[in-house]
Amino acid sequence: MWAILREPCDENIIRSQSPEAQCSKPRGRWILAATILASGMAFIDGTVVNVALPALQTNLNATAVDVQWVIEAYSLVLAAFLLVGGSLGDHYGRRRIFLIGVWAFAMASAACGCAGNIHQLIAARAFQGLGAALLVPGSLAIISNSFSEQERGRAIGTWSGLSAITTGIGPVLGGWLIEHVSWRAVFFINLPIALLVILISRRHVADSAGKENRSIDWLGAILAAFGLGALVYGLIESSRLGFRDRTVTGVLILAASLLFIFCFIESRLSHPMLPLTLFRSRMFTETNILTFLLYAALGGTLFFLPLNLIQVQHYSPTAAGAALLPFILIMSLLSRWSGGLVARCGPRPPLIVGPLVAALGYALFLPPSIGGSYWTTFFPAIVAIGLGMAISVAPLTTAVMNSVAQSRAGVASGVNNAVARTAIALPEGLDPAARQRIRATVDEAFVEGFRSVAAIGAVLAGASALTAFITVGHSRK
Repeated sequence: MWAILREPCDENIIRSQSPEAQCSKPRGRWILAATILASGMAFIDGTVVNVALPALQTNLNATAVDVQWVIEAYSLVLAAFLLVGGSLGDHYGRRRIFLIGVWAFAMASAACGCAGNIHQLIAARAFQGLGAALLVPGSLAIISNSFSEQERGRAIGTWSGLSAITTGIGPVLGGWLIEHVSWRAVFFINLPIALLVILISRRHVADSAGKENRSIDWLGAILAAFGLGALVYGLIESSRLGFRDRTVTGVLILAASLLFIFCFIESRLSHPMLPLTLFRSRMFTETNILTFLLYAALGGTLFFLPLNLIQVQHYSPTAAGAALLPFILIMSLLSRWSGGLVARCGPRPPLIVGPLVAALGYALFLPPSIGGSYWTTFFPAIVAIGLGMAISVAPLTTAVMNSVAQSRAGVASGVNNAVARTAIALPEGLDPAARQRIRATVDEAFVEGFRSVAAIGAVLAGASALTAFITVGHSRK
């Protein structure tokens, strides 16, 4: 789900690199245009898909578990292959792998738009995740290798600001397209963007490769992908079949076995995809636990919120998309300010206060029922969650990146990204009065279920604050 927020360590990937080739100002603008459009394509797609869930659930006759896989298929593949995407760029050229990622993302977007059933859509979303795993680290590496150290900060600021704007535009644009065109249009819109990125990149972006020629840990990548896939599949199916079901139990055992083998093999390799020595840093381990709790709370709530707004509260798709704007705007405006808090008071205070404010936001989702003004029901909760996450994300990023050596900043970023990503039809033949009563009962049941999700979110965010209070100090190690 997690494209609503820019990945926790994106900026730190850029800061950790050294430029191989500095570019002129005109060429630098073209490079920024290509990387911002490519990243924005992934960000917009992520925010739009959540707003599109009710429409595609209805049009494709999908269950709640099916539409959850529309989100998870993308996030899972992206998380599993993010580190591999960066390694491929280092080996075979960053522009080359970046363009392959853009092309793959575009083709997958076309497949999403043409999907005839929910299973085709899920498969196409997984392929989208693979394309994003190639283009996202590639875009960041291209920026870092194209600007001098003096210019890089300004490039980061431009990339961050415009990426935030595209993220904010996504839900509103997607809602309008769903309402006036089709949910399929939210995927087809990626095609002209991808074509523009390819044209700019071929003309203005120079290719570059890493100085080190380390072998790619394909075995680790395969084990991680299948292990995480089995884990996510088991957890999702458990909501439908229960943990006592033999299939669910078997899949979870398989996941645990694959991930155990993955860790064992990674500990034996000289150049593993995931250096386990990273976890010798207490700060690195503790802040990733905190990340898991905080993002699990957010992911569950924001998955069901558009469904609540559109299916139960009867918001239009455009209005449901606009309902999330306060969250995105607060994140965009305050994240840089909160990043400065670490220098003034260390990571511990914001990592305690931020999750507590977010927990208050989840708790504010508990009173609203059906109906009522947006400004008195959902707006206060969305603002509080946005404020809590804005206070938390930048200090969390800094704490993670300060906990490891600069030479491993990219790997640390990949781990933190992976952690962040790894957390109605009615019967025919009824009279109108009966249908209305059943509809009201279903709506009330959904609201009760949403309250449970919000309550779990509040508990997870509170646990995140407690984790920071107990474990996170001012030491980097």
